[in-house]
Amino acid sequence: MSTPQHEPWWARAVFYQVYPRSFADSDGDGVGDLDGVTSRLDYLQDLGIDALWLSPIMVSPMADHGYDVADPRDVDPLFGGLAAFERLIAAAHERGIKVTTDLVPNHTSSQHPWFQEALAAEPGSAARNRYIFRDGRGPGGAEPPNNWQSVFGGLSWTRVTEPDGKPGQWYLHLFDAEQPDLNWDNPEVFDDLEKTLRFWLERGVDGFRIDVAHGMAKPPGLPDTDVEMRPRMLSDGDPRFNHPDVHDIHRNIRRVMDDFPDAVTIGEVWVFDNARWAEYVRADELHLGFNFRMVRAEYDIIEIRDAIENTFAAAAIENATPTWTLENHDVVRGPTRYGGLDQARAMAMVLLALPGAVFLYNGQELGLANVELPDEALQDPTWERSGHTVRGRDGCRIPIPWSGDTPPFGFSTSHDTWLPMPQEWAALTVENQLVKPDSTLSFFQRAIEIRHNRAEFAGEQFEWLDAPPDALAFARGDGGLRCVLNAGTGPLPLPDGEVLLASAPVVGGALPPNTAAWLI
Repeated sequence: MSTPQHEPWWARAVFYQVYPRSFADSDGDGVGDLDGVTSRLDYLQDLGIDALWLSPIMVSPMADHGYDVADPRDVDPLFGGLAAFERLIAAAHERGIKVTTDLVPNHTSSQHPWFQEALAAEPGSAARNRYIFRDGRGPGGAEPPNNWQSVFGGLSWTRVTEPDGKPGQWYLHLFDAEQPDLNWDNPEVFDDLEKTLRFWLERGVDGFRIDVAHGMAKPPGLPDTDVEMRPRMLSDGDPRFNHPDVHDIHRNIRRVMDDFPDAVTIGEVWVFDNARWAEYVRADELHLGFNFRMVRAEYDIIEIRDAIENTFAAAAIENATPTWTLENHDVVRGPTRYGGLDQARAMAMVLLALPGAVFLYNGQELGLANVELPDEALQDPTWERSGHTVRGRDGCRIPIPWSGDTPPFGFSTSHDTWLPMPQEWAALTVENQLVKPDSTLSFFQRAIEIRHNRAEFAGEQFEWLDAPPDALAFARGDGGLRCVLNAGTGPLPLPDGEVLLASAPVVGGALPPNTAAWLI
């Protein structure tokens, strides 16, 4: 890839995903909000992040904690309303921090005025044509229109009661029944999205993370499929996702975004064929696309190297910027997934050494692991829709511990937080970690500072170096900076050079197991 003459701000940015419900609660209701985020901006500035990504803050009944949007052009009172958002934008921009927000174009809430209008309307009406309503199959239309399953488990169809009180048509929802899919063949749908894009961009938003960016378009006729449709969002051979018509939608979005040339779109693209993934980051579509190969890779040198190589290869097809992430609100946290905090810190060093845009998830910088919650505390709709067989994503969404020795650790003045916080997090609070130079938080602060300030991290140069079978090594810049990961069971002698940073102490010139280091 060639380096652009004027590199956009997002090309090497460190994004920090805030899950607003879990970040900081300013009003004592046990749920995080936007004024809480604003109150912690100095912390984020000290961490060194370039941009925020806010999970959904729009008006919502919260069936899927904001990913069911009832009004896309207003902020839910739970988060403080539009005024709180404007305060956050102003305060973040004063600190040089960009703000991006989630955009949810695949579906709305069932409480959205459009869907309520559709329920009250007749089959075949203009109101129903904004969504995907179909007659059922079998005697009396009692069977769903096709065999598609919901990502959250169970059928992806729900039958409605018609205005005359009789069982009637079915509507499609690839997620929860309270998240009906929009009909993107209807031009009204994009016209409304354009209003939403401009509403937020005119208020200073610096871009959007587009939820289910490989969704939206559906195949004509909505055919049955023999592809296994277990709860997932992977697209290979799955008719629910990655239909070619989705690219027309992204081109239309890009035409709007081009009126705001500093703003960025980041697509959630669960596509693993490199050529098909690259279609989303063509010059007239998304600026960035999440490539989830690193999230899916086990803590295994072959898998890690393969994930890096494929991410580079996919981005190179369209001369796009690679993106890197290890955690988000939908996946098991790194220390749990990799088998320990040492492994998670080492993986973070590899990630932060790579060229491109990096995305961190709130609490990752504290080394938080997944929390095993009691059944009665679970709130993810996956838990109910799967018949209590899939526990869902609540374990990676526990509120952030800020200070003190007991829950809620400064997150809220209420002990009744929306998800319970474990007592053992007392050692992991921000307050506790800030004063310890060997803490995970101090490690992340130093790593991000080095990434920003060392010339070797600029540009796109990358070269693999020879390494033992249970290690990997690569060079950045002109080769003056090297990153080494030891995933083996014994110490790894380091090449000559000064150790800029290591994820665990280097002893006697050797890198301990499950440790990474940067050398010059």
